[in-house]
Amino acid sequence: MGKSEVKRFLEERKILNDIVMKYSDKNIKRFYNLDSSVFHKGALPIKTKELIGLVASLVLRCNDCVTYHIARCKDEGVTDAELEEALAIGLIVGGSITIPSLRHAFKCWEEL
Repeated sequence: MGKSEVKRFLEERKILNDIVMKYSDKNIKRFYNLDSSVFHKGALPIKTKELIGLVASLVLRCNDCVTYHIARCKDEGVTDAELEEALAIGLIVGGSITIPSLRHAFKCWEEL
Protein backbone atom coordinates (compact mmCIF):
# COMPACT_ATOMS: atom_id res chain seq x y z
CA MET A 1 0.00 0.00 0.00
CA GLY A 2 1.36 3.41 -0.96
CA LYS A 3 1.65 6.58 1.04
CA SER A 4 -1.53 8.38 1.99
CA GLU A 5 -2.36 11.70 0.39
CA VAL A 6 -1.81 13.38 3.75
CA LYS A 7 1.71 11.97 4.13
CA ARG A 8 2.57 12.96 0.55
CA PHE A 9 1.20 16.44 1.20
CA LEU A 10 3.30 16.85 4.35
CA GLU A 11 6.46 15.71 2.55
CA GLU A 12 5.86 18.09 -0.35
CA ARG A 13 5.02 20.92 2.06
CA LYS A 14 8.42 20.50 3.73
CA ILE A 15 10.23 20.51 0.38
CA LEU A 16 8.37 23.63 -0.76
CA ASN A 17 8.97 25.42 2.54
CA ASP A 18 12.68 24.66 2.23
CA ILE A 19 12.64 26.27 -1.24
CA VAL A 20 10.79 29.31 0.10
CA MET A 21 13.38 29.69 2.88
CA LYS A 22 16.22 29.42 0.35
CA TYR A 23 14.99 32.56 -1.44
CA SER A 24 13.45 34.45 1.48
CA ASP A 25 14.59 37.59 3.14
CA LYS A 26 13.84 38.55 6.74
CA ASN A 27 10.24 39.61 6.05
CA ILE A 28 9.06 36.21 4.83
CA LYS A 29 11.12 34.45 7.48
CA ARG A 30 9.58 36.64 10.19
CA PHE A 31 6.09 35.79 8.98
CA TYR A 32 6.88 32.06 8.96
CA ASN A 33 8.33 32.36 12.47
CA LEU A 34 5.24 34.18 13.72
CA ASP A 35 2.99 31.56 12.13
CA SER A 36 4.92 28.81 13.88
CA SER A 37 5.21 30.54 17.26
CA VAL A 38 1.49 31.24 17.74
CA PHE A 39 0.88 27.48 17.79
CA HIS A 40 3.32 26.88 20.67
CA LYS A 41 1.95 26.12 24.12
CA GLY A 42 0.77 29.20 25.96
CA ALA A 43 -2.42 30.07 27.80
CA LEU A 44 -4.14 27.67 25.39
CA PRO A 45 -2.92 24.10 24.93
CA ILE A 46 -1.43 23.23 21.54
CA LYS A 47 -4.32 20.86 20.84
CA THR A 48 -6.82 23.71 21.23
CA LYS A 49 -4.74 25.98 19.02
CA GLU A 50 -4.62 23.34 16.27
CA LEU A 51 -8.41 22.94 16.44
CA ILE A 52 -8.77 26.72 16.12
CA GLY A 53 -6.40 26.68 13.14
CA LEU A 54 -8.45 23.88 11.60
CA VAL A 55 -11.73 25.77 12.01
CA ALA A 56 -10.23 28.95 10.53
CA SER A 57 -8.85 26.94 7.60
CA LEU A 58 -12.23 25.30 7.02
CA VAL A 59 -14.01 28.66 7.02
CA LEU A 60 -11.41 30.08 4.62
CA ARG A 61 -11.76 26.93 2.48
CA CYS A 62 -8.01 26.31 2.29
CA ASN A 63 -7.72 22.56 1.83
CA ASP A 64 -3.92 22.62 2.12
CA CYS A 65 -4.32 24.31 5.52
CA VAL A 66 -7.10 21.88 6.47
CA THR A 67 -4.82 18.95 5.62
CA TYR A 68 -1.96 20.39 7.68
CA HIS A 69 -4.13 21.10 10.72
CA ILE A 70 -5.84 17.70 10.52
CA ALA A 71 -2.41 16.06 10.69
CA ARG A 72 -1.39 18.30 13.59
CA CYS A 73 -4.67 17.59 15.40
CA LYS A 74 -3.97 13.87 15.08
CA ASP A 75 -0.45 14.42 16.41
CA GLU A 76 -1.86 16.33 19.39
CA GLY A 77 -4.32 13.57 20.32
CA VAL A 78 -7.57 15.15 19.17
CA THR A 79 -10.41 12.65 19.46
CA ASP A 80 -13.06 11.92 16.85
CA ALA A 81 -15.63 13.70 19.03
CA GLU A 82 -13.44 16.81 19.48
CA LEU A 83 -12.78 16.95 15.75
CA GLU A 84 -16.47 16.67 14.91
CA GLU A 85 -17.42 19.45 17.34
CA ALA A 86 -14.74 21.78 15.98
CA LEU A 87 -15.72 21.10 12.37
CA ALA A 88 -19.39 21.63 13.24
CA ILE A 89 -18.48 25.10 14.49
CA GLY A 90 -16.62 25.78 11.25
CA LEU A 91 -19.64 24.64 9.25
CA ILE A 92 -21.96 26.92 11.21
CA VAL A 93 -19.63 29.90 10.87
CA GLY A 94 -18.78 29.29 7.22
CA GLY A 95 -22.07 27.93 5.98
CA SER A 96 -22.77 25.34 3.32
CA ILE A 97 -19.99 26.65 1.07
CA THR A 98 -17.54 24.98 3.47
CA ILE A 99 -18.99 21.50 2.86
CA PRO A 100 -16.34 20.53 0.25
CA SER A 101 -13.59 21.42 2.73
CA LEU A 102 -15.51 19.60 5.48
CA ARG A 103 -15.53 16.49 3.30
CA HIS A 104 -11.81 16.95 2.69
CA ALA A 105 -11.16 17.25 6.43
CA PHE A 106 -12.97 14.02 7.25
CA LYS A 107 -11.26 12.22 4.36
CA CYS A 108 -7.86 13.26 5.71
CA TRP A 109 -8.86 12.24 9.23
CA GLU A 110 -9.96 8.85 7.93
CA GLU A 111 -6.57 8.37 6.21
CA LEU A 112 -4.70 9.04 9.42
